[in-house]
Amino acid sequence: MARTNFDMLLEAGCHFGHLKRKWNPAMAPYIFMERNGIHIIDLHKTVAKIDEAADALKQIAKSGKKILFVATKKQAKDIVAEKATAVNMPYVIERWPGGMLTNFPTIRKAVKKMASIDKLMSDGTYGNLSKREILQISRQRAKLEKNLGSIADLTRLPSALFVVDVMKEHIAVKEANRLGIPVFAIVDTNSDPKSIDFMIPANDDAKDSIEVILNACCTAIAEGLEERKAERADEKAAKEQAEEASEVKPRARKARKEETPAEVVEEAPAEEEAPVAEEAEEAPAAE
Repeated sequence: MARTNFDMLLEAGCHFGHLKRKWNPAMAPYIFMERNGIHIIDLHKTVAKIDEAADALKQIAKSGKKILFVATKKQAKDIVAEKATAVNMPYVIERWPGGMLTNFPTIRKAVKKMASIDKLMSDGTYGNLSKREILQISRQRAKLEKNLGSIADLTRLPSALFVVDVMKEHIAVKEANRLGIPVFAIVDTNSDPKSIDFMIPANDDAKDSIEVILNACCTAIAEGLEERKAERADEKAAKEQAEEASEVKPRARKARKEETPAEVVEEAPAEEEAPVAEEAEEAPAAE
């Protein structure tokens, strides 16, 4: 079953590309026609690519791995923040910090610094500082929160990158390619799709276009998370049943062992009485 359809994408304006003079020849297979100097994207291919990307994202989420969303352009910021938060995934909507992937330990140190400032505030040390020091620390905390607050829970490198506008986020794409991290991206007619593993040909400037594509992808991620949750619940139930069964078996064996001596005690006197009776019957004959 398709996660989107032609009409939905058409209504959202996903088919509008860039001016013909700004096109990238590598996008030729995904261009349907040219009208009034603007390239029109083939939405039938867009539907197929969305389904392909959504299925891959679902499997990544199902395996318990993280997908980092990247969109620093104004019209995509709020949408990406909303959709990524809904599926509990990290995102970057401010300036991309150079070396965020290739120099990840340094980024983690900055995130830990933010946590140490929070600790100062909570343990009372903050109140012993001068007003100037408090102001400097507060500004530093606000800056770190703005740039890195959305990736505070990202303790290791993400397993995939989802990018809106490949040209604007070219540094993020290069870092991901260098580390072998798969890249999912909305690619417009002016961009090069060669460095993208799962490309979605569509308009990357319109809010409606970005939203309809993110809806489909984040719905797939949510499905993957639900399936993972269900599988873990089943595994837990099966483990508990196995533990209960393993406890029942020793009890049954113990009960059998306790019953065996009692039977022997009951049968033993019967065996000993038989010879005595025979001797009593033989005694008169001997006399």
